[in-house]
Amino acid sequence: MVAAAAATAAPGGSGAGMDPRLDQETARWLQWDKGFCRYLEKQFTDLKQRGVVISFDARAHPASGGSSRRFARLAATTFISQGIPVYLFSDITPTPFVPYTVSHLKLCAGIMITASHNPKEDNGYKVYWENGAQIISPHDQEISQAIEDNLEPWPQAWDDSVINGSPLLHDPSASINKDYFEDLKKYCFHRSVNRETKLKFVHTAVHGVGHNFVQSAFRAFDFVPPAAVPEQKDPDPEFPTVKYPNPEEGEGVLTLSFALADKTKAKIILANDPDADRLAVAEKQDSGEWRVFSGNELGALLGWWLFTSWKEKNQDPSALKDTYMLSSTVSSKILRAIALKEGFHFEETLTGFKWMGNRAKQLIDQGKNVLFAFEEAIGYMCCPFVLDKDGVSAAVISAELASFLATKNLSLSQQLKAIYVEYGYHITKASYFICYDQDTIKKLFENLRNYDGKNNYPKTCGRFEISGVRDLTTGYDDSQPDKKAVLPTSKSSQMITFTFANGGVATMRTSGTEPKIKYYSELCAPPGNSDPEQLKKELNELVSAIEECFFQPQKYNLQPKAE
Repeated sequence: MVAAAAATAAPGGSGAGMDPRLDQETARWLQWDKGFCRYLEKQFTDLKQRGVVISFDARAHPASGGSSRRFARLAATTFISQGIPVYLFSDITPTPFVPYTVSHLKLCAGIMITASHNPKEDNGYKVYWENGAQIISPHDQEISQAIEDNLEPWPQAWDDSVINGSPLLHDPSASINKDYFEDLKKYCFHRSVNRETKLKFVHTAVHGVGHNFVQSAFRAFDFVPPAAVPEQKDPDPEFPTVKYPNPEEGEGVLTLSFALADKTKAKIILANDPDADRLAVAEKQDSGEWRVFSGNELGALLGWWLFTSWKEKNQDPSALKDTYMLSSTVSSKILRAIALKEGFHFEETLTGFKWMGNRAKQLIDQGKNVLFAFEEAIGYMCCPFVLDKDGVSAAVISAELASFLATKNLSLSQQLKAIYVEYGYHITKASYFICYDQDTIKKLFENLRNYDGKNNYPKTCGRFEISGVRDLTTGYDDSQPDKKAVLPTSKSSQMITFTFANGGVATMRTSGTEPKIKYYSELCAPPGNSDPEQLKKELNELVSAIEECFFQPQKYNLQPKAE
């Protein structure tokens, strides 16, 4: 998001001199639109030939009259008023349709009006650059500055009726729908299996945009479309059946899905978040219990599947040297283990798909083949024609994986175990503490940097010996010869990674959008260590030590995650 994840967050300035007919919220959106428009005009001499794409999710705030659709039309009005062509979707789309359209139509930029899986009160403004990836530095800071420099909206910017019938207004809905699903078909490897599978699926859109698009994706793969959770399939900005519209929260969001799956005898549940860029998957176990896979577990399954499917079509071993997979630095290192054994390249990036999308584009431009990228927050890039996470493609590819395994009498859970046996168990655990005081957060991290004297990081955590420290706030990394971190650093956010002598890795970081200090821990065992229960016990002890010694919740008055 370039400008606020919440509708209540102003980009700055009072907006003095604005048209009195504008409410404050609309005025803020117009400031963002104008600032971004002015920035693009400076960056692209051919902006008036190429144009931008704009789309929106189903969010609405009836009390204020604001909605994603309205804010998208206002953005279109701003750009068209300056003679810039706008490809404005006529109806809701998944977020990944915006980066797809930027790349597919070779546009200068894309805007998606969405707050993803945030609470219903929020809305946001997500920006993509001409390369089809989310913006990174320096564009993010420079766009923010352009917004500050353009707080006075243009006359008539609030009147979106002026764009009706404009020759600069284009609706890409039909052509992009067609082309996206045609491109998706190239990632269908077992069409006959899909046609004949007895496996049944349930899908929930969690009151968001995903229903029609996942139905279309299933048809593109010759599947019978999944049963849709009726109470959640249609867009509803109130999200009435869930406390949080985020399938990453697991079972609470999936209660209605479990009920429908039990009724229809479906074995697999696919759940998108409201803007359909994330995916959660659950599988019915032989015990009758449902297993909701973590983002890291589904990342392992999809990474293994996409490599296996690619390898079947590419028997030449020399092709491996140009083949890549990516994941974020707080995600499981399972792809690294698979890459080491199979001979392709693995890279990690900073947290967030903006980094993976931009790195993937760099590699593709160098003639490399990027098979897959993922982050533990249930985000997956299975098809590099979208340089961002895409819950629509991930849903249907997960369905094909499950259907293929079923022909071998294997479940997703059994295959996940087989991956861990072959490449080494990777056990993960992540959580967070809540802290509203920035000074307290700073003290906590400064304590870790001066643990036993100035500029000394801790050497142990409880009984666990620390073998390496990387601090991406200060740029320190003791594993590098010059002690300087390879990944980009940022003084504006806190992030320290500890490597332990027992094969454990733990990262502590602040959240960019919430009052949380998060931690991500993983115990990576070499192939052959097949006692996962012992590994889980060891990881739980390590996490307890991290909470007690590094977070010190009593000292810093931190609130634990509510179970």
